Amino acid sequence: MSKRPDSLHDPIALSDASPLHFAVSQRDRDTLSMVAGAVERRDVVLAFQPIIQTRHPERPAFYEGLIRVLDDNGRVIPAKDFIDTIETTELGRKIDCLTLEMGLMSLTEDPTLRLSVNMSARSIGYPEWSRTLQRGLAADSSVAERLILEVTESSAMAMPELVSVFMQDMQLKGVAFALDDFGAGYTSFRYLREFYFDILKIDGQFISGIARNRDNQVLTHALMSIAQHFEMFTVAEGVESADDAAWLANAGIDCMQGFYFGAPTIMPPWKVPTAKQARA
Repeated sequence: MSKRPDSLHDPIALSDASPLHFAVSQRDRDTLSMVAGAVERRDVVLAFQPIIQTRHPERPAFYEGLIRVLDDNGRVIPAKDFIDTIETTELGRKIDCLTLEMGLMSLTEDPTLRLSVNMSARSIGYPEWSRTLQRGLAADSSVAERLILEVTESSAMAMPELVSVFMQDMQLKGVAFALDDFGAGYTSFRYLREFYFDILKIDGQFISGIARNRDNQVLTHALMSIAQHFEMFTVAEGVESADDAAWLANAGIDCMQGFYFGAPTIMPPWKVPTAKQARA
């Protein structure tokens, strides 16, 4: 029986792996450079997407503020194109600071707005992020009750004790919390019991095409049951068709988010005149 070669010392394996490794590394370096330049120039904006109440689809429950950066050519780059690369770096913390700063400004400008902004649990201990949050809450007493902080499942589970203490402190001030991308990671249900999230957002991988996918229907029912047990509102992410929206409504989902109801836009939807207003 021949001995399997060690790929670390196999020139054929190295020649196959090295170009891919180099390409991935180069891509990550380019991404970091692009985002770092945009942050330094403050070439960042928020795009707003509505989260719709299932029982009143004409009335958004709140909006999500999604960070966008502008590259050297002025192109708008969504967070999904860079967030994984910068998540664990200081650049990720700076992006969280800018996201929070712009979200708080939007809330201060419009006293009727309720807005969620994304954050990594790693930003809780970042001094500038904490100062930004405290300044925003101190400047307007109504902001806390209209702010929702969305924490990704993966980052929350990486440091559960820190997240739990921070949430308890902020919830006393009126801030709400959403667990983002639920089902995409590896939740410890022991910690889920201790977190007391206000909103649970079911990851879009379970929602896309759900009207015709029995497996996703069963999984989504299970995730909704968990949320209801812990008295959390449920949001289905990634709703893209009328059939999926109808199935979710019949299943009892509280809110829905996705291109079917509105794509993220850098023009705040609440500032766009309605047809009736335009005619007036």
